[in-house]
Amino acid sequence: MTETSSGVAVEGAVVDMPAPRTNERPVRAAGGFMMLGVATLVTLAGAALLAVAIAMLASGAGQGGVWLLVLSVLVMLTGVVLFFGLTAVAPGEARVVQLLGRYVGTLRAPGLQWVNPITVRRPVSTRIRNHETDVTKVNDADGSPIQIATVVVWQVEDTAQAVFEVDDFVEFVAIQAETAVRHIAGSYPYDSHGEPRLSLRDNAEEINEKLSAEISIRVAAAGVKVIESRIIHLAYAPEIAHAMLRRQQAGAVVAARQRIVEGAVGMVETALAKLAEHDVVDLDEERKAAMVSNLLVVLVGDRDTQPIVNTGTLYQ
Repeated sequence: MTETSSGVAVEGAVVDMPAPRTNERPVRAAGGFMMLGVATLVTLAGAALLAVAIAMLASGAGQGGVWLLVLSVLVMLTGVVLFFGLTAVAPGEARVVQLLGRYVGTLRAPGLQWVNPITVRRPVSTRIRNHETDVTKVNDADGSPIQIATVVVWQVEDTAQAVFEVDDFVEFVAIQAETAVRHIAGSYPYDSHGEPRLSLRDNAEEINEKLSAEISIRVAAAGVKVIESRIIHLAYAPEIAHAMLRRQQAGAVVAARQRIVEGAVGMVETALAKLAEHDVVDLDEERKAAMVSNLLVVLVGDRDTQPIVNTGTLYQ
């Protein structure tokens, strides 16, 4: 058992992921509609000043008109720059904000908001996602080739880690999920064959829990939370599937025969006890043995019995 940084122990798993260097934090943002109004007013004010400056220059105002023209252009540019700070955040989405390469914070609240116009805002989906692994051929703990596929339900929990700790968190989740599936499949046998041990086929819920725990450890560095993982395809590889099917069929036949024999012996015991209780017939040991043999043949045989009329005695 290995104790991990997230407090989850996984049997046989040695996953030493580096500690994240960046954690998500909220960014300071102003109301989007308020700043939309401010930007509009500033732009309109600059346009009004521009119109006055042009009129002054046309009337020969000289240097005063030139300065007013420059001021009007600056005011209009300020209004336009303010518009670039408006950021719309959709539900199920976050925006990771960077200022000159430095992480500033994350916008999570949906709606129109305003941040520093010169920042870079990268969208990150926080919706719940599914990842289905391909059907993978691996060897189980007994060395038998099997085919296995899983589906992983996951969600971005820390946007900063998802963006800055790995190159591509979607690809990272896919690769780590496949790695965990291969490790789990190779750590347990496909079938326990009656032995007291966990197996992929007989202990699906326990195996799914261990798979979820290992994937969670592997993707925690990317700020990803695993909601559930489940095996959706499990079978022997085609080259041994026929042999394993015959083995399972043989086991089923043996189990059925054992159950039939147990029931038949019980019925014979009951029949002998009833005959003795009601004193129907007095049987010696040899006749009891013959009766037991005949009853077992009738009860255990897999074909219909053919009655034989005995015209003599038991001893002839």
